[in-house]
Amino acid sequence: MDDIVFQQIVNWITLGSIYALIALGFSLLFGVLNIIHFSHGDVSLLAPFLALAAVSAVGSALGDAASPAVFLLALAIAIGLTGVIGVLLDIVVIQRFRKAPAMMALVATVALGIVLRELIRHLFPNGSNPHAFPRLVSGDITLGRFNVPVFSLMVVAVSVACVCALFLMLNGTRLGLHIKAVSQDRDAARLMAIDPGRIFRATFFVASAIGAVGGLFFSSYAGMARFDFSVDVGLIGFSAAVVGGLGSMPGAIIGSLLIAGLDTLVQAVVPNGASYRLVFVFLLVIAVLVFRPSGLMGRTLVEKV
Repeated sequence: MDDIVFQQIVNWITLGSIYALIALGFSLLFGVLNIIHFSHGDVSLLAPFLALAAVSAVGSALGDAASPAVFLLALAIAIGLTGVIGVLLDIVVIQRFRKAPAMMALVATVALGIVLRELIRHLFPNGSNPHAFPRLVSGDITLGRFNVPVFSLMVVAVSVACVCALFLMLNGTRLGLHIKAVSQDRDAARLMAIDPGRIFRATFFVASAIGAVGGLFFSSYAGMARFDFSVDVGLIGFSAAVVGGLGSMPGAIIGSLLIAGLDTLVQAVVPNGASYRLVFVFLLVIAVLVFRPSGLMGRTLVEKV
């Protein structure tokens, strides 16, 4: 294996881990609400701008904006605020479409994503321009004769930790069991004294916070934060969830790795591949929908009439 091939494998796993964090939110929200929250990518990519604003605010208050402690605090603030914003969007907009046809909720969340992007563009200082976003960690670790960026190792480790924490939360906590109960039968859960509204808000917070981690990693990987990053990242995250099977956590991870692998391969092999990578990604999505409409790990639902 030469250095170029090894580097592409590292890029594949790093991107796949980032996409998985976004795709998990799509699958979690669809599994609980049965609604495609199309602005989830836009919510996730709010996090880098919130982090930059928090660095400025906290740094000014403490008089040391360059301190690593200030940056870590800003990241934590951004993740928490993104989770809260996800909850607020549910309360203000999305909950009004709980009982509406799925198409109405889809259109509403598409419009919501456009509103979020335009708010960043007009309210954030120089919001139309790219903003430098630093690597969260720098340096390499030598494995044999290869050098692996510490950033890539951190992305994979944090993504695995998030997936394990989400799995443990869903299967080993009272909140997780309530989420699964509401996702299976909302009316029966209500009869068991479970408040679906509280579960929806908790699900939005968890999905948005995990998406925020993915948004921070993506901007750090790209070296910048842009108001329109959310279009590509949201589409890829949603496509990964569809390829794996909407509502399936393992499916979201497998779909993300497949799409990231195809994305990396096209950019490495096809001339000017960066311009065509989304074409190949959506060809994969179309192929999966044609031959397995429920996704690779999804289950076909039988509707009684």
